[in-house]
Amino acid sequence: MLSWIAAVAAGLVAGAVQYGARRRGGGGGSAGGAGARGPGATLGPAPLRVLAGTLLAALLLDAPAGRRHASAPFAALDVSASWLRAGDSAAYGRAVRAVRAARADSIFLTGDSVRSGAPPAAPGDPASRARPAVERALAAGRSLVLVTDGELDDPEALAELPAGSRVEVVTPAPRADLAVISLEAPRASVRGDTIEVRIGLAAGARGSAAGTLQLTLRAVGDAAPRVAATVPVDALAPFAERVVTARVPVTVPDGPALIGAVATAPGDAEPRNDSAAVSLDVAPAAGAVFVSTSPDEDARYAIAMLRGALALPTRAYLRVAPGAWRVEGTLAPVGEAEVRAAVRQAPLVVLHGDTAVFGAPRSAATSRGALALVVPPRASEGDWYATGAPASPLAPALSGLPWDSLPPLDVGATAPRGEWEGLETRLARRGERRVAVAGSERPRRVVVVAASGFWRWQFRAGASADAFAAFWGSVFDWLAAERTDARAALPADVLLRAGDPVRWRRGSGAAGDSVVRARLVRRGGPAGGDSLTLDFRGGATVVESAPLAPGIYDARLPGGDVVLAVNASRELLPRRATVRSGAVGGAPAVGAAPGLRSIGWVYALLVAALCGEWVMRRRLGMR
Repeated sequence: MLSWIAAVAAGLVAGAVQYGARRRGGGGGSAGGAGARGPGATLGPAPLRVLAGTLLAALLLDAPAGRRHASAPFAALDVSASWLRAGDSAAYGRAVRAVRAARADSIFLTGDSVRSGAPPAAPGDPASRARPAVERALAAGRSLVLVTDGELDDPEALAELPAGSRVEVVTPAPRADLAVISLEAPRASVRGDTIEVRIGLAAGARGSAAGTLQLTLRAVGDAAPRVAATVPVDALAPFAERVVTARVPVTVPDGPALIGAVATAPGDAEPRNDSAAVSLDVAPAAGAVFVSTSPDEDARYAIAMLRGALALPTRAYLRVAPGAWRVEGTLAPVGEAEVRAAVRQAPLVVLHGDTAVFGAPRSAATSRGALALVVPPRASEGDWYATGAPASPLAPALSGLPWDSLPPLDVGATAPRGEWEGLETRLARRGERRVAVAGSERPRRVVVVAASGFWRWQFRAGASADAFAAFWGSVFDWLAAERTDARAALPADVLLRAGDPVRWRRGSGAAGDSVVRARLVRRGGPAGGDSLTLDFRGGATVVESAPLAPGIYDARLPGGDVVLAVNASRELLPRRATVRSGAVGGAPAVGAAPGLRSIGWVYALLVAALCGEWVMRRRLGMR
């Protein structure tokens, strides 16, 4: 209404400016004697000028061209499994009644997808995504009433809803709960080693009493797991989180194994989130040996990369003082002779720090396998930034890195030599150029890294952490030369949960084929299993496949099998609400009054008014 008032006022002003003075003075005509016709002569063109001015202003303001007729809203019910996490079925019953009372045109169910249908007796979707319901409402131009427990995965999507939408949060009764939310362990280990396992715990809305955490280890074919470690857990405040670290000796036979974590506490309301499991490949010998004479964060993260993303059974040794060596992880003393023997026998060796600690590093008497020489500079000589990846075996993995956002490195003054250069750096991004990485393939594969500070990339997380993984992953992949693991694909994530897509990392066995076909067989399920196609075309190194139900799966891939341990859905983990009851959205909805710009005949009327005024002015002898 205000836009129309402003438009009419603008039209009146336009008419008054052009014809008001003429009516008062009776003059202002041209040589044709328009003034002689009298003030009343302007009564013809003046209304047309007012009409044209009003229409032009209304079009500029896109004034409404009718009344708003509100349409009935859509309604959506969150049917994720989090409703029954603590056994509170009463809250879900209230939500069902609320969505039926919304007087909606259509009722949808939303969670891991959106669909029509009656509310189920027991909700069980493994996700709480609102975007599918938001897109359905936007496509129809209808407002949406969303009834949920407040624990949405994508609350930001609600801002896109049409105007008039709202969220109704029905909060389940708070319960005490202790859940295992994360489990970090190496992908591969050598039989007889001791590995470090990190377990994340979280409490429910009423906290958790003190309890215990048990770590188990069993071969995949064994019926009962063995208790490998028991750790006490203190009481936790509501929604508090804690990380517990334990060491587990690898005492199972070679082959696939499962590491499990089970948390118990008095008064725990939800038993389905008390445990988690990940797979572990147990090997008779190390696939890689990492030796550091100056342990630092670079060494720590590189060892984790070998054991984690690349799934190489790795043995690491640290020199903590001259002549004093320790096994990484347990810090158990080890003799230098044993370290030398491990270096000579390993198919892949990484020497960090003093690379000549055992003699000439490239000598066959020192090591026979692929070799990485990581030489930290003795002192920092300014901030050197990675600026590009020249043509090399590493270039495909490094070509898309966000160079402008990577933290600085410390680069040695003496450039490494090799058949190719893998990483170039510049002082303060635009100054002197130095090569940080070089490699050669004859007589064996060797990579020299004359820089340190890569830990800053990993520590910053996000895109920088991805760059760290891409850099060291490409270095170790090339050094492995497809001899360490022949499997065509490996899971990219250590911990898998129902409802989450399974991310796969391209393995060395897929070097000649960008499309990997596999078969998933669930242990205890149908014998045939399901087929799976992983498409790595276009240079992709990580692809996704459909989510899986909880259970243990054998993925039969070219080059070897992979065991997947799929855990309970994230919906069963305690977390705070991400939305509150209230109005949301602001996009136009069906039924809103159309704007004047959308009506074609208005433009024709404006042109007709202007033309009519011009004709009448010419007849009256006006300019």
